[in-house]
Amino acid sequence: MNFPADFPITKKWPPKNAEAIQLYAFPTPNGVKVSIMLEECGLPYDAHSVLFKQKDQFSEAFSSLNPNNKIPAIIDPQGPDGKPLALFESGAILIYLAEKTGKFMPLDPAERYHALQWLMFQMGGVGPMFGQLGYFIHGDGEAIEDPRPRERYARETARLLRVIDQHLEGRDWMMGAYSIVDIAICPWLRVVRDIYKAGPLVGWDDLAHVPAYLKRFMARPAVKIGLRTPARE
Repeated sequence: MNFPADFPITKKWPPKNAEAIQLYAFPTPNGVKVSIMLEECGLPYDAHSVLFKQKDQFSEAFSSLNPNNKIPAIIDPQGPDGKPLALFESGAILIYLAEKTGKFMPLDPAERYHALQWLMFQMGGVGPMFGQLGYFIHGDGEAIEDPRPRERYARETARLLRVIDQHLEGRDWMMGAYSIVDIAICPWLRVVRDIYKAGPLVGWDDLAHVPAYLKRFMARPAVKIGLRTPARE
């Protein structure tokens, strides 16, 4: 395979360094998971902004990489067996980068499955439920007069926050040591608190451990860079 010529997306977003991982994203909670992970791992990457206002995610170029039209997506020119690998879905990308580098994933087999368990918890619960709450209090759903959807997602967000809070009892990080689980969960916590400003609605101040957990995460140098990558332009 002749990278980058064999990937149509590179015509719209040309690589700056054809040997680096190519990241196609926008700084949403799902997008910054990958930029933070790349920063934490110290891997070279080119960050390309997929602009929602321009509907870049629906472009033919982006669809050639992710037919589901969602960010983030990557191309690693040095994938398994030295061959280029294209990959989408933030959770899958986190697992891939952890296994590629041997970082931020427990080595013990049982603990590895526990980490994947909590990653799936984020992918299947935290992301979708927090995102729906955002739609009804910070997006187009604000105009919907029926209060029931908003109340449903507020209750479910509050419940999921309590699950995280209880698990953090006696732990600095979800797996004890910093891992892809924290990289997946914390950007969503930040959005609920800082972007949606939903703290009073979901009982943020009643949580014993989550606020300090998010503070620890936000203090990491790689997180500070990853949260603003790629540029919003």
